[in-house]
Amino acid sequence: MEQIFRNIFDLALPFLDTRENEEHTRIAYDFAVRLLHAEGGDPDVVLPAVILHDVGWKSVPEDLQLTAFGPFANDKDLNRLHEREGARIAGEILEKVNYPPHLIQEITAIILGHDSTKEAISVNDAIVKDSDKLWRYSKHGHDTNFKRFAMTYQQYLDRLKNNLDGWLLTATGKSIAGELLRSLEQALN
Repeated sequence: MEQIFRNIFDLALPFLDTRENEEHTRIAYDFAVRLLHAEGGDPDVVLPAVILHDVGWKSVPEDLQLTAFGPFANDKDLNRLHEREGARIAGEILEKVNYPPHLIQEITAIILGHDSTKEAISVNDAIVKDSDKLWRYSKHGHDTNFKRFAMTYQQYLDRLKNNLDGWLLTATGKSIAGELLRSLEQALN
């Protein structure tokens, strides 16, 4: 990880100590690197956006977070709050490290709709969205979520299968998700 991205991550850490977000962010970052190599995009936009995309969850009370995301979510306003607060916090962090203002603008625009908008506004946005969603297909993401949502291993695996085409936007993202699904299925046998 380049030094500037380490600095951004270090400033983000106090906001990532909820919802398993520190590990989620590390895993999503690794997916972003893979997707950048395959899909193009600008690492100076994608990598900070991935690091900072969920810092806004710190603004949502922990006892209400499960109402804002996941299969049983019923409070879209709280989900939007995490995006709005995330964009604000991201802007402040990026200003602290003297990040270029035109890049801050693109990064915060991506964060502002990373969950609530399904279509990507750019290749950079598609990579951020896919990096975020691919965590769900990782071993860590699957194990965290099936427990978090009180589902069985198989129920959550079925959820991942059923949503692959709807959640993932890039060809590479779909391919990686397919590989991860096969690994999760093999672990079940």
